[in-house]
Amino acid sequence: MEDTVTAILERPMTTENAPAAEEPRTERRKEPRTEFEELLHTTEELDTPDGYKAELIRGKIVVSPWSRPFYKRHMRSLRLQLAPHVPDGHDADTSPFLFSFPTSERAYGPDLHVADLKAFVGDARHVDGSALSLVAELTSVSTRDVDWKEKLEVYGRHVPVYLVLDMPTEEITVFWDPSDHGYLARMTVPFGKPLPIPAPFDFDLDTADFVDEPEEEKTAE
Repeated sequence: MEDTVTAILERPMTTENAPAAEEPRTERRKEPRTEFEELLHTTEELDTPDGYKAELIRGKIVVSPWSRPFYKRHMRSLRLQLAPHVPDGHDADTSPFLFSFPTSERAYGPDLHVADLKAFVGDARHVDGSALSLVAELTSVSTRDVDWKEKLEVYGRHVPVYLVLDMPTEEITVFWDPSDHGYLARMTVPFGKPLPIPAPFDFDLDTADFVDEPEEEKTAE
């Protein structure tokens, strides 16, 4: 995610505080939406400006810009290396999709995801988080707290593999083996060193492309 984050604090009107609408006695009342479902619906319908995404974080709708242009190289390298190793029926992509985690009452739009293509059907505006086999987030100074704490906690209960590219420190960490208490295993390497990606991928990620060229080399070219 990008640096600037704007939280929309107002909660949508729920069925609990909305004026009761009269219905014919012959009609069957629909089950009222939960507070999370109301927030998720509002997040999905939010008309964000071009280049921005909306996520549901800590009970708030948060709008933030998509990744910076210079993150493109890292995201492309990740996607191309992951693609040959994804589980059957899954796809590695950086397209903006909202994934929901109802039991955690969260909904995120990861920078990169690997997910089951069968989940991308119907008219829903979000995808169930259970379809994910991997997510990756590229941090910035202002989003490290969310990526390292909030999302780590939620992904750690639902997603098999989580990659954090810590852009300020130029390190990449892989988390795996999710449980009710979060991930049980992790490994960190600096950009430039290979990183083993665990099952269901089972390959060494080459992070050499993540290292910026020294300024003198750029000038010489």
